[in-house]
Amino acid sequence: MKKLWLSFLLMCCTSLHAGQFMQADNLFPKVKFITSHGEIVVELDRSRAPLTVNNFLSYVKKNAYNNTVFHRLIPEFVLQGGGYTPEYKAIETLKPIFNESGNGLKNQLGSIAMARLADPHSASSQFYFNLNDNSSLDPGSRWGYTVFGQVVSGMEVLEQIQQLETAVAEELGWPDVPVEPILLKMVLLLPQE
Repeated sequence: MKKLWLSFLLMCCTSLHAGQFMQADNLFPKVKFITSHGEIVVELDRSRAPLTVNNFLSYVKKNAYNNTVFHRLIPEFVLQGGGYTPEYKAIETLKPIFNESGNGLKNQLGSIAMARLADPHSASSQFYFNLNDNSSLDPGSRWGYTVFGQVVSGMEVLEQIQQLETAVAEELGWPDVPVEPILLKMVLLLPQE
């Protein structure tokens, strides 16, 4: 019976967070973001944010981020993506994950973190790059936003993107939408070093 239960748990975990099996022994896997403006390499931190990294890698494994857009750009603040196609249709998401913002990682320039709603445990697929040191997004008397990695190359791409024009998207009513779409062509898990 115990063996059957363990098999069931493994099956559930595999379907919910296949990312936990991607380079499972690597605490710091690296991913490459191939955008319409260049490439960004991020080192993820599974030692501090294991649930978040495994969740993110699950979307990478499903190719869910491929051919999506960065839909929100606030210069000197954040560049957000991971949620919409170029036609602004929402991508299919997994169940929301537990907030790991108390892991000691800070919302500093070049870090990557999970976007969420007011509910602290509502993060699913959307993430953002910090374009500045954003201590207001760190935990304090309230839950913060979970940082789960750091840009290791391609900061110049984020600098270039930060210069792009934004506006209110009339059909959506959203502010801070890039006028020229910023495509996320692909996110790749890099080979383990």
